[in-house]
Amino acid sequence: MDDQKTARALLGQLSGKAVETATVWADANQRVLRELVDFSAATAKEGVTLYAELQQSALEALRVDSVEKAFKLLEGHAQTFARSAERIQTSAEQAGKSIQETCTAVVAKLKDVGAQG
Repeated sequence: MDDQKTARALLGQLSGKAVETATVWADANQRVLRELVDFSAATAKEGVTLYAELQQSALEALRVDSVEKAFKLLEGHAQTFARSAERIQTSAEQAGKSIQETCTAVVAKLKDVGAQG
């Protein structure tokens, strides 16, 4: 009888750890997916903003009466692209940092689950 009780207790502990582990992974997946969705939304928003700025600049180019002004507009396009790339890079760095923090937290939580007797 003692062997059966011990086996049941061990099975209960293993089941509990399995549920805790699955919960940790589900939470981590949710956080990572949220970061990726937020980054995707920020990137899409940046794309729309860039398109609008370039379209406005293109309309201005139609009114340009000299080559010098046209080149200044082209220079403005390059600067617009650079600013857009910088904003996307910042968003990517923030998302990456958050995902890295999530992974670090998962490792710590899984160590705690494994250490519980």
